[in-house]
Amino acid sequence: MKTMKKLLALLLALGLVFALTACGNGDSESSQTPSEDVTESQEPAASDEGGATGDYGDFADALIEPGKLIMVTNASFPPYEMTDDDNNVIGIDPDIAQVIADKLGLELVIDNIDFDAALLAVQEGRADVMLAGMSYSEERDLVMDFSDTYATGYQVIIVREDDDRIAGGNDDLMLVDADGNVVEDVQIGVQRGTTGELYCQDAYGVDKVTSLDNGSVAVQALLNDQVDCVVIDIGPAQEYVEATPGLKIVEGAYTIEDYCVGVDEGNTALLEAVNKALNEMIDDGTVEEIMNQYIGG
Repeated sequence: MKTMKKLLALLLALGLVFALTACGNGDSESSQTPSEDVTESQEPAASDEGGATGDYGDFADALIEPGKLIMVTNASFPPYEMTDDDNNVIGIDPDIAQVIADKLGLELVIDNIDFDAALLAVQEGRADVMLAGMSYSEERDLVMDFSDTYATGYQVIIVREDDDRIAGGNDDLMLVDADGNVVEDVQIGVQRGTTGELYCQDAYGVDKVTSLDNGSVAVQALLNDQVDCVVIDIGPAQEYVEATPGLKIVEGAYTIEDYCVGVDEGNTALLEAVNKALNEMIDDGTVEEIMNQYIGG
């Protein structure tokens, strides 16, 4: 991964790189567990036997509820997932999930909960899939199965505009000053349950990392001088900085990651169906079209 950073840094500086070949995140608007109070649902496209057979295989027994694709997310990760004025979950991931559900002939149900709770919901059989700007990691792969990647992201560092101590980071995600020296006396804000949290804890130790419920809370902590910087994915970082005067993103791209759909470990039937639908969307340009609606070319 470290060698990839150097190769892709120039391209990634322009924005997200969309991975169109096969291969962690927010304010929870609801504290309910999946399958209880539904945040959003869509009607499925008509298909034989509820979409559980045919071109996408027989996955009926792999679903939590017949005829439904229950998705968990954490809708404080713009532009991948966020809420509109009516508290509906919108963004890249819900749009991708809707097309997958349509192809499988299922009703999409979206539950908006905390990121780490969403991870557990899939593992404990309370949700079918997780789409939350979630990146593949070896640790997560021990307890979940992952689809092919549909996008590539990377993490960046947000600081206050008047703070010149942190100029960037190195390959080990250690923060550095303008001369390349590691900044030792620093408190880093991250979203709980994300790979950014793991990377920063590995680099600086748990005591130097403040884990918060979501990205927006982490940014507020930065504004309140409770942390010195925030490490988060480039997509939400750009959204937060654009909407919040007094913040900036320091140069550099760190921890290149693949975004995937997560399913429960061993749920092969559903994973194969999701992968087939997802790759059709990649091949026909649907994924890129969805991303362009939120991010641009």
